Amino acid sequence: MISKKSPLLIGFFLLGSFSAFAQDDLGNNPGEQSREELPALSVEGQKTANLRPVTTFESPISNLDFDPRVDMQSRNMAEAQGDLTIRGGIFENTGIQVGAASLLDPQTGHYTTELPIAPEMLSEPVIHTGAANALLGFNSSVGTVGYSWSKMTQGGSITVGAGDHDLNFQRLHNAWTAPYGESGDWAWGAEFETSRSESDGSIPFGDHDFDRTTGRIQLLGPESQTDLFAGYQEKFFGWPKLYTPYGNETESLKTRLVLLNHKQQYGDDSHWELTTFHRRHSDHYFLDAFGGINIIHETEVAALGLGGSHVLSPQNVINYAFQSTVDEIESSSLKNTDRTYFKFSLLPEHRRDLNDGQSISFKAGASFDDTNRDGSKVSPIAEISWLTEDKERNLNRTYLSYAESTQVAGYTAIGGNETRGLFRSNHDLARETTKNLELGHSITTQEWMLDLCVFYRWDDDLTDWTYFVGDVNRTANPVDTKTFGGEIICSRKWQDFEVLASYGYLSKDEDYKKPDFVGSFYALNFPKHRVTLGVIWDPSDLFQIRVDNEWREQRENLIREGPDQLTYSHLAASYYPTQIKDLELFIAYDKPWDEDFQDIPGTPGRGDQFSFGGTYRW
Repeated sequence: MISKKSPLLIGFFLLGSFSAFAQDDLGNNPGEQSREELPALSVEGQKTANLRPVTTFESPISNLDFDPRVDMQSRNMAEAQGDLTIRGGIFENTGIQVGAASLLDPQTGHYTTELPIAPEMLSEPVIHTGAANALLGFNSSVGTVGYSWSKMTQGGSITVGAGDHDLNFQRLHNAWTAPYGESGDWAWGAEFETSRSESDGSIPFGDHDFDRTTGRIQLLGPESQTDLFAGYQEKFFGWPKLYTPYGNETESLKTRLVLLNHKQQYGDDSHWELTTFHRRHSDHYFLDAFGGINIIHETEVAALGLGGSHVLSPQNVINYAFQSTVDEIESSSLKNTDRTYFKFSLLPEHRRDLNDGQSISFKAGASFDDTNRDGSKVSPIAEISWLTEDKERNLNRTYLSYAESTQVAGYTAIGGNETRGLFRSNHDLARETTKNLELGHSITTQEWMLDLCVFYRWDDDLTDWTYFVGDVNRTANPVDTKTFGGEIICSRKWQDFEVLASYGYLSKDEDYKKPDFVGSFYALNFPKHRVTLGVIWDPSDLFQIRVDNEWREQRENLIREGPDQLTYSHLAASYYPTQIKDLELFIAYDKPWDEDFQDIPGTPGRGDQFSFGGTYRW
């Protein structure tokens, strides 16, 4: 059934048709520069058509809902509370890496995506799975979302917007760059951003109030980049049955992050990167049922990460990664404790050139994981790949990999009460181990891209939140799963039209080890079939339309209310008037179809949201 706001969709396309007939001087169009400066879908990185969300200001995780490489299971909206999963894993199996270090949240993976960083300061995300995750990931056994620090660009922007449900948002961003020293080979820059948004929510009791302030200083050399960053983010949001089945719930989150990153090139294509950070995260959770329940957590994490590649010769390379992390938690419901983590990965690579631009690469190594509270683990990593590159720099790559990785459970799973409460812990949870066998092929040209792979993954002693017959309280328990999956991702670029499409398939067998368990909230919450389609269309030099779509068939779940299928869209249009240079006027519509799908079983899905606004760039 189509939403009552379907006339807005008609307005999108009427506006597009009108602008397609607009006449303008192609050689003297003030709006052209602004439009080209917008991030656009490309075969090199971006995997969705839209970057700006409809419901708040943009963040690094905005629009990962439609990224075919990940599955964003959100409560309220992705920017409020989003569980980021990869290939049928759960949120605690997924890591977030910035530079050479992963930003671990030791309490629970629910808050891994709390990144108080302006998206302009980061690259497009790279998804590490299989051998890449085994090498680079940290306490994330299935996958890691990796970001690198971008180079500053002189200029800035201001955005003001509003929408239904009393939504309003504002954003200011600016960067200054200048030469440094007399040689002209060095430059420095400073970047600042502040954003805020608030609304009554797309469903009752779904209101939010967000603020974020970030800044960094950057020093660029001929072969180096250094970034010093500080960010603060404060969020309040509510949602019915946010984590429990008992009523309206709210969370107040505060995240502070200070980070120093240095990347150095040297020799023949060698490089190393060093990252150190301190992250402090506060969570105040409130459940209005049972007379009101307040739970307060505060975690602190400090880490040092180092990674890179050292070229011994044109045929031999040593890839390595290291991270040491110390954390501490203070909680009103969990045992206050701390933990130190250590991981070192070494992956030597041998390359052999063949005829006609072909080469073959062999990688074999291992990683070592340890904590002061758990036993250590050595995990093998191996990959063989075949690469072909022609004179037009078109690439073909085929690879086969086997990798093992491991992690330990968060404090919510191991540090609480075992017999009562909404979230029941298990003090005997062991180290989790993942084994991944993968075969893939990719083709990259100047105009189109194709990635396809099949994989089989064994997850042993995976910590999941299970439930019994007649009891939907969450209990942390180990589960063994076997997952078979396949992915096809392709994109094509024309002069005025870009398309990205994907299909994903997942099948999973599970063993809960105890007959009393009948299901789980997370490990079995995955799409059996998922299709995404993103489109960017430029009908004229004054106008741009962006559409993201997703269809999925989710595995059945006893707790999910409503359908197991979803059709979901994000529609947006931008207009660049010639009368005001560097101005963009935009409208956007999220979830236009009348869907009742629950991303998290038992938790209501978000409603539709319309927003509009303007961005002025300089």
